[in-house]
Amino acid sequence: MILERLYKSYRIGDHLLPVLSDFSLEMPPGSITAFVGPSGCGKTTLLRLIGELEHADSGSIKRTEEEKGVFSYLFQEPRLLPWNTVLANVELVLRPWYDDRHERIHRASGFLHLVGLEEYGKFKPDQLSGGMRQRVAIARAFAYPGRIMLLDEPFQSLDTHLRWSLVEAFLSLWKADKRTTVYVTHDVSEALLMADLVVRLSSRPMGILETFTIGTPREQRSLGSPESIVIQQSFYT
Repeated sequence: MILERLYKSYRIGDHLLPVLSDFSLEMPPGSITAFVGPSGCGKTTLLRLIGELEHADSGSIKRTEEEKGVFSYLFQEPRLLPWNTVLANVELVLRPWYDDRHERIHRASGFLHLVGLEEYGKFKPDQLSGGMRQRVAIARAFAYPGRIMLLDEPFQSLDTHLRWSLVEAFLSLWKADKRTTVYVTHDVSEALLMADLVVRLSSRPMGILETFTIGTPREQRSLGSPESIVIQQSFYT
């Protein structure tokens, strides 16, 4: 995916509020790109532009052939339907793609199995913990056949142990189906352990301050490694 000279502003009364300014970046297909920046800098606006929920004032977004089609979203909150079972919440997104109910159930169960929740398929969302509900949301995002994954700080409000558990659940699914993933966060540690490309963002109007390509395989990464320390220092100096 290539972002070319994106500009975006909002009209507030008689004034224009610039959010993105001359924003350009190339993201390799099948990679994870993490955008790290301060709250309110425009990260969610960028996701909405990529997901075609809004349009830029100028500039363009070009997708490769394998990236074309629908998008999958993973939000800060699970957004599950409370009246449906866990299994039905995942099966629901498969209905436009598979007519056979048994096939949908089989596929949905498979994604729940991959996040360790297959035995909870008959539970309602309010019977699960917050972390389990977010696992269901991860399973649903991957069940939906979007070729681009958009993540809007989905692990932000969770404690440290649970956050890393969900990061691992996400990565286990991504490794099996390497979709182009755009992930916005303000947590540098998450970005370093998840992403192929880490992008350091400025405050509004949002621009790119630095980019870091992470060459170390994910299973060998450590926040205490020289590579990680150098990148972390760039964010805090």
